[in-house]
Amino acid sequence: MSARLERLATPRLPRWLRMAWHHPVTAAGAVMLAALAFVALAGPWLWPGDPWDMAGAPTLWPGEDPAFPLGTDLMGRDVAAALVSGARVSLLIGLVSTLLSAVLGVLVGALSGFYRGAVDTVLGRVTEVFQTVPKFVLAVVLVALFKPSVTTEVIAIGIVSWPATARLVRAEFLRLREREFVLAAETMGMADWRLILTQILPNALPPVVVVSTLTVANAIQTEAALAFLGLGDPNVMSWGTLIGGGRDQVVDAWYLCALPGAAIVVAVLAFNLLGEGLSDLLNPHLKRRVLA
Repeated sequence: MSARLERLATPRLPRWLRMAWHHPVTAAGAVMLAALAFVALAGPWLWPGDPWDMAGAPTLWPGEDPAFPLGTDLMGRDVAAALVSGARVSLLIGLVSTLLSAVLGVLVGALSGFYRGAVDTVLGRVTEVFQTVPKFVLAVVLVALFKPSVTTEVIAIGIVSWPATARLVRAEFLRLREREFVLAAETMGMADWRLILTQILPNALPPVVVVSTLTVANAIQTEAALAFLGLGDPNVMSWGTLIGGGRDQVVDAWYLCALPGAAIVVAVLAFNLLGEGLSDLLNPHLKRRVLA
């Protein structure tokens, strides 16, 4: 009784603070991601102007000129403005391509797991075909077949990223298909599409959210690799473009590769930490213990 009164007398922290306290990994990933989002959104006001413009003397080192805190590249372009532009491009491509892969993966996995039988066999073979081809090689082929652009990169990365989501959704649908609430709704005559959208899919989405955070990280890496190889959009400045442009001066001006490389590491680490934390938070047993 006294312990209960003591708990009642103790001021309770807000729910989000308790989650952050018990899951510092999630909090760290969220903070890093918020910082990246702020830089990407506020960048046009913090560093106005075209990142392609030659704004100063070439190869100024970071801190050498206060007007260019992160230095300039071989053409005298502001590295800080280029990094901000790269943040917008990388986050845009990563998020939109992940959304595309999630839609494709959920559609294929839901149909495969719900109908099973011949539908599951056919869609399973299609998924296996995409999984047997290395994702990056397929992305390179798809981008090379068409004019390199942000749209092409988004479509290519989305196409090569959906099989993992499809297999996960299929497994969740197979697990939930025979649950009592689904069978009861089916007995009441509910249409298949309503069963999928209102009964099964909402319960299958939590693991998809976790996988999607990791897919964003992989998409950012893939976009940087494509841009490094010269397959990125020539009209936008991305982190991969910066690394590719500075590789010839990696000895004399290593910061040209190090700074965008560090930005990629931070972005990928942020999404991976967030995914790891969400995996724990979406665990019902752990979530009840944290919120108790």
